[in-house]
Amino acid sequence: MDYFSHLKIWILALSMIFQSVYGFYLPGSYPHKYNVGESLSVKVNSITSIDTEMPFSYYSLPFCQPAEGIKDSAENLGELLMGDRIENSPYRFKMHVNESEIFLCRTDPLSADNFKLLKERIDEMYQVNLILDNLPAIRYTKKDAYLLRWTGYPIGIKVQDAYYVFNHLKFTVLVHKYEEANMARVMGTGDGAEVIPTIGNGGSDIPGYMVVGFEVVPCNFMHNVQSVKNSKMYDKYPSPIKCDPTTVSMPIKENEPIVFTYEVTFEESDIKWPSRWDAYLKMEGSKVHWFSIMNSLMVITFLAGIVLVIFLRTVRRDLTRYEELDKEAQAQMNEELSGWKLVVGDVFRAPTNASLLCVMVGDGVQILGMAVVTILFAALGFMSPASRGTLITGMLLFYMILGIAAGYVAVRLWRTIGCGDHKGWMSVSWRSACFFPGIAFFILTMLNFLLWGSHSTGAIPISLFIILILLWFCISVPLTLIGGYFGAKAPHIEYPVRTNQIPREIPAQKYPSWLLVLGAGTLPFGTLFIELFFIMSSIWMGRVYYVFGFLLIVFILLVVVCAEVSLVLTYMHLCVEDWKWWWKSFFASGSVAIYIFLYSINYLVFDLKSLSGPVSATLYLGYSLLMVLAIMFATGTVGFLSSFWFVHYLFSSVKLD
Repeated sequence: MDYFSHLKIWILALSMIFQSVYGFYLPGSYPHKYNVGESLSVKVNSITSIDTEMPFSYYSLPFCQPAEGIKDSAENLGELLMGDRIENSPYRFKMHVNESEIFLCRTDPLSADNFKLLKERIDEMYQVNLILDNLPAIRYTKKDAYLLRWTGYPIGIKVQDAYYVFNHLKFTVLVHKYEEANMARVMGTGDGAEVIPTIGNGGSDIPGYMVVGFEVVPCNFMHNVQSVKNSKMYDKYPSPIKCDPTTVSMPIKENEPIVFTYEVTFEESDIKWPSRWDAYLKMEGSKVHWFSIMNSLMVITFLAGIVLVIFLRTVRRDLTRYEELDKEAQAQMNEELSGWKLVVGDVFRAPTNASLLCVMVGDGVQILGMAVVTILFAALGFMSPASRGTLITGMLLFYMILGIAAGYVAVRLWRTIGCGDHKGWMSVSWRSACFFPGIAFFILTMLNFLLWGSHSTGAIPISLFIILILLWFCISVPLTLIGGYFGAKAPHIEYPVRTNQIPREIPAQKYPSWLLVLGAGTLPFGTLFIELFFIMSSIWMGRVYYVFGFLLIVFILLVVVCAEVSLVLTYMHLCVEDWKWWWKSFFASGSVAIYIFLYSINYLVFDLKSLSGPVSATLYLGYSLLMVLAIMFATGTVGFLSSFWFVHYLFSSVKLD
């Protein structure tokens, strides 16, 4: 081949690569082409409320049911754990076919129980969540000239002493014409076109559309109950229906039925299919969000830089001063030791409850690794909001796989503390496999009893409990034991100095050391408290969290700050001849969990003011406690491992006799 032939091949290859990237979609997010007139099915999710935080099944209320019966959609593990119950609905559309005044059903007369339940759900601000082509229904409202976006629509509204159910829904489906990815048309014709494959169906002339938006306007209309007595589902309502969301006219009453109707309009939109989630992702004010995070990153990076510079200058000055002396001066200096050099014979003395420390560090490595991998995959787009439940499913999967890291770190640290002794490594492995999962299982079981008692869909079914236990003992525990085996076989870390038989007495301190440990958590907390607000809002206020790239940056910054804070605190304790640094280094950075828990209580009091009932508050505090424990294990592990490395490096750099 000549030069131009090679060049042509490279151009064609690059063109195919770029075209494949252009047509690449993440797992679970492929566009679906609908032909004109093709049936579209609307699904229903659990009804939810920020007032109680307890989801319930859509069909727990007297709503219309599909003619073919209620059927559960395929759900993954994450959806079940999040309380999602996606089921079919009676709402049916035809692509690009506008329909109005469609009769859905007339319910049975409301019993006393159903009437009371409807009033309770309206008082508790429950909302209906509909899904079309994986897009949640979105509702727009105006407030002070601002356009607000909400997912779902409320069940009804209370006006004075009367309760009104939204019995008519006005749907708007935004569609975009399906564009075939035809390589030959992009590249033109000629010799090159013959070797470029055509992607798609060859440019079919049959028009097709993709769903790029799903909007709903709920209304309350004065239906004539008797006029639809003999009507069937999807029949034409006998009179015109005007949807006015600003007025209500038909209150619900006991022993009277409810008539439901709907209408649907299709509108062609310029929104591209990859951009159809933008409306949901902009619901929380992205400008304020990005500005707050950037401001936090700049401030905390500046503070962490100051701490790091001061710390490095202090330690380096001590080491440089010692290394520049000759041997006689070093010997004389050894006789006049002060500060951290005095604890050379005790700095590596085994801490109290050494096995518990090893277990917590091992579990912390597992949680930390799970967080890193999950956030990284989410930042790359593999766990987008379009794929429900994948975030929770991924976290469980990564956590189980990283059990091998937990066992390895815990057992190797155990052997290091025991100076190479293999005794007890199996017990440490078992405890690593069961300690944090056991705590999580206990908390979730207690909370699940509350959800079971409330008949909430957030309750984990017995079958799922069995699956989780099987995953725990059949995957996580064996992998942790395997990691422990490799940790027992790996060489332990040799201490650079010998430990004296008699422990040195620690001088009395002016202030209790635990005050420093508790105060050390403020700086790591400062790195994430702004981001924490958005995370809490996504969990408890139903907002969509999507800026995983920023979360990854904040997480990395948090790890760096935790390491720095723990190093500084460990050095301060050694300088005052306090050689019990093991646990203090763990809790110096792990104490950030205390401030996060306090922030959670603050969020409950001031941001979730409408959270009603002791059950809802207990659920909130229980899940917050579980989150805080996981954060304490992860951040504490970062602090301990960095302090261990620092102490080992510090005493191996200075040759003390």
